[in-house]
Amino acid sequence: MAVPVAFFAVFFAYPVAAIVRRGLYTDGAWHPGRIAEVLGDSGIRHVLWFTTWQALASTALTLLIALPGAYVFARFDFPGRQVLRAVVTVPFVLPTVVAGTAFLALLGRGGLLDELWGIRLDTTVWAILLAHVFFNYAVVVRTVGGLWAQLDPRQEEAARTLGATPLTAWRTVTLPALAPAVAAAALMVFLFTFTSFGVVQILGGPAYSTLEVEIYRQTSELFDLSTAAVLTLVQFVCVGAILAVHAWTVRRRETALKLVDAAGTARRPRGAGQWALLVAVLLSVAVLLVLPLAVLVQRSLTAPGFGYYRALTNADGGTFLVAPLHAVGASLSYAAAATAIAVVIGALAAAALARRDAGRIVRGFDALLMLPLGVSAVTVGFGFLIALDEPPLDLRQSWILVPLAQALVGVPFVVRTLLPVLRAVDVRLRQAAAVLGASPWRVWREVDLPLVRRALLVSAGFAFAVSLGEFGATVFIARSDNPTLPVAVARLLSRPGDLNYGQAMALSTILMVVCAVALLVLEHLRGAEKTGEL
Repeated sequence: MAVPVAFFAVFFAYPVAAIVRRGLYTDGAWHPGRIAEVLGDSGIRHVLWFTTWQALASTALTLLIALPGAYVFARFDFPGRQVLRAVVTVPFVLPTVVAGTAFLALLGRGGLLDELWGIRLDTTVWAILLAHVFFNYAVVVRTVGGLWAQLDPRQEEAARTLGATPLTAWRTVTLPALAPAVAAAALMVFLFTFTSFGVVQILGGPAYSTLEVEIYRQTSELFDLSTAAVLTLVQFVCVGAILAVHAWTVRRRETALKLVDAAGTARRPRGAGQWALLVAVLLSVAVLLVLPLAVLVQRSLTAPGFGYYRALTNADGGTFLVAPLHAVGASLSYAAAATAIAVVIGALAAAALARRDAGRIVRGFDALLMLPLGVSAVTVGFGFLIALDEPPLDLRQSWILVPLAQALVGVPFVVRTLLPVLRAVDVRLRQAAAVLGASPWRVWREVDLPLVRRALLVSAGFAFAVSLGEFGATVFIARSDNPTLPVAVARLLSRPGDLNYGQAMALSTILMVVCAVALLVLEHLRGAEKTGEL
């Protein structure tokens, strides 16, 4: 635990504490009353209200649209099912900047709706809500659908045999069993939308601001660290409460159910109602998930002769000091370094947490590992600039800042992927190897590594994908001569002109393709694991 604890203490706790201290400690004294002043401001209260309201609305809308999809993927067997599962997951691994740009191409100025019917929905609440559904659809399908596929359908059939209607059988048998998974999915969607930044920054306009966007505005535009520090504390408390409730629901889901093999529960749709449900789900996936990405690609190709893509090779001397296409190589390099850091830190943490004799303090660190997913990435990025600016940690001019910030987001995914596999390793194998004289290092190399190798590759893929799309922290620390893809897209969108808009669409398409390739590799590895290659 020493290395993971030190990593999070130096590169997460210290920068966040530094910016909070800078905001609340002025003129040589603490100003706790500043919290009441900030929260008493009507504009800040509106931001808090809108952040909570849009998160609740996004969660409810996502559940309403995605739960039928979870049922279809869990219970129906139809041609192209596995490919469609991968398609559904693509939006979740995409950077929020790409999701915002895709909906901007669909709903914004010159978008598909604008061209067909003269309707613009960007800078509206509906654009934000629909983009959040796009981004979080896979969370519900994976979390709820994964459990639904393992529930024994004979329990519901027995209830119907005893006279219950299909709705009553589902309400009294299936829904209570699914409740922990639905709650866990809802909490994760609420967490992601409560801390939404890229989507709201691009689609919300000046009228709508979440806590994350307001923290960014207070730090980068108004330079009001005091207000930003208070908002960071508010977000920290809210995220901690959400993660605590989520951990409780996950424990319920893991211990309360008796499950069956998911392979035997899916069957071909029967009857007009089931076929109609399948068609409705396929249409919703096509409209909400596939159409925005297709429009994004189409908008990037509107210039003759791949004009927008060719323009990426030229430095305009304004937005960047280098050609925008340079961001592709920079992002891949940063993501590779961040992946290496995340895998090392996450694997060490998972190994410590997987021990059966782990103490309460070690187990408590498991919950803390999730905090970087919910705490303001904007605060972390700005905290890097404030805290890591003097020896022995004077890293403000170093390229390593970007991978370090990205690794903070990747570590939780590595831990969540490796931990179940490490806990499943039979401890007697390690004991037998030790009895035969193997050193701890050789035990790990000969026993653990072959068993967790596939999961280690999967976790590395997840870390690479999320590192590639990290935006909130890198928007502060990525330099103009070496920008990441999400930062480059955001800067192009912030400048007027069709050429900048088209280049943003082209870069977003490139980023989408890279993330989709990473996802396909992940799906291949996971499929190989399920077929027994692991």
